Amino acid sequence: MSLRERSPSGAVEAGENAAAEASPAEPDGPGRCLSLLPWDRFSAWLHCVCVVGFDLELGQAVEVIYPLHSKLTDKEKTNICYLSFPDSNSGCLGDTQFCFRFRRSTGRKVSFCCFLDQLDRDLPVYLKKDPAYYYGYVYFRQVRDKSLKRGYFQKSLVLISKLPYVHLFRTMLKQIAPEYFEKSEAFLEAVCSDVDRWPPPIPGKILHLPIMGIIMKLRIPTYRDKPGTTPIVQNMHQVDAQISMALPTVHEVDLFRCFCPVFFHIQMLWELVLLGEPLVVMAPSPSESSETVLALVSCISPLKYCSDFRPYFTIHDSEFKEYTTRTQAPPSVILGVTNPFFAKTLQHWPHIIRIGDIKLPGVYTSYKPYLNKDEEIVKQLQKGVQQKRPTEAQSVILRRYFLELTESFIIPLERYVASLMPLQKCISPWKSPPQLRQFNQDDFMKTLEKAGPQLTSGLKGDWIGLYRHFLKSPNFDGWFRSRQKEMTQKLEALHLEALCNENLVFWSQKHTEVETVDLVLKLKNKLLQADREHLPVKTDTLKKLQMHINDIILALPDDLQDILLKTGTT
Repeated sequence: MSLRERSPSGAVEAGENAAAEASPAEPDGPGRCLSLLPWDRFSAWLHCVCVVGFDLELGQAVEVIYPLHSKLTDKEKTNICYLSFPDSNSGCLGDTQFCFRFRRSTGRKVSFCCFLDQLDRDLPVYLKKDPAYYYGYVYFRQVRDKSLKRGYFQKSLVLISKLPYVHLFRTMLKQIAPEYFEKSEAFLEAVCSDVDRWPPPIPGKILHLPIMGIIMKLRIPTYRDKPGTTPIVQNMHQVDAQISMALPTVHEVDLFRCFCPVFFHIQMLWELVLLGEPLVVMAPSPSESSETVLALVSCISPLKYCSDFRPYFTIHDSEFKEYTTRTQAPPSVILGVTNPFFAKTLQHWPHIIRIGDIKLPGVYTSYKPYLNKDEEIVKQLQKGVQQKRPTEAQSVILRRYFLELTESFIIPLERYVASLMPLQKCISPWKSPPQLRQFNQDDFMKTLEKAGPQLTSGLKGDWIGLYRHFLKSPNFDGWFRSRQKEMTQKLEALHLEALCNENLVFWSQKHTEVETVDLVLKLKNKLLQADREHLPVKTDTLKKLQMHINDIILALPDDLQDILLKTGTT
């Protein structure tokens, strides 16, 4: 079956109609796709849907992959098989939901519809797709069945996606999985056809996603949103007998429920995640391990956690040897595990979190926090428990606490890095854009005396030591690279504006034809760069530059005009 074909069940027509009803909110601009083809909408949200069952001879096996054209390597299939079932020690009877994350096979072609790149740019940094990884969202069912040799029915419905929208896909699975286990493959095909009617995942817009008679209403955050604010998505009135459901978030987990077993240590855990320290979460089930790992990763938001993290990790994982070796220090990674075997294999790890009904829950570490303990947040949460405050309200308090702590930490760094930007008066249209000044650790440390975290946080402690440690971490490296790229692009954009404000036609009249042709080619390359790198340039500026190019070309001899009008760029 070709990439653009469907199975002969009539789903083609549905997909084509959906493509014809393209959402008016789809992005415009130079990189916009001409049209959406069948499965493009599906691919914007999911890579594929898998069904993993248990075979007495083969063990776990992928029984179904849909759409049929979806590509998974053998290594990816093996990872999905083992990660889609709870460990045998978990004893998960009934229905269990959890998620995992695994590496995509190297050398695979990354294919996106072109406008999806634009959507990714509008996301907050912590929600941007990582092209090297897939998420797996699992709905596992294990029930007694005497008709089967093994005595149990065991099966998982798994959504594979590049998107870290945990709450969305968890909600979706809750709606479709129970019915799938009753109706099987035809139902799965109908689900996929529904997803292929969804609008693209555009940040900042209220999206209506129909799925098997229910409409999920949600909003994906944008980088412009003020951190810590979540615009309310109101529930809809019933439309055409379809039930509507407003999702308060697409990606957040229940922070308080996850941290409840260890909330006396939340500030220390924040430091460990911030510094990219190796962390392992030992839990009795994959649902508890995965939720806790995701909660840890999110606690430094709006900073992006830049190291690897595995919400559910097994001894069969392709990175098992790499991450559990004793021949070198544990890597900067957060692992969620359930197999008791890891208690021995990872006992040399410096920071271990035990949760759930396993023996002796708590945080096992010799780490000494840099900051003094904030007793106020612990009292506030304890009071909430005593007053039976809803867990959602406790999570709001905890999320705000983490946000304020992270912002107090990062604002001095933001302020210092902004000072590395050259002044606008240094930008000349006739010279290359100036370079950013180098980050100097000693210079940054000097700024902390007057403009440090004490301006926004009352917490005392060794802030200097915390910064020194952070500057060696993968999280600083990732954050600084991102800021460096943003500022370099801003300089390129300012350089373009400076060129637009010049009388380029007058300049060309004063110079030779060779110099003028060279200028035209450079200007065309500038336009290409602006489009390719998505520079923060106003559309009017680009139009003005194009007009300058056209005016210069029209002032040249006819033979040169023909050549330059045909020449796109070098």
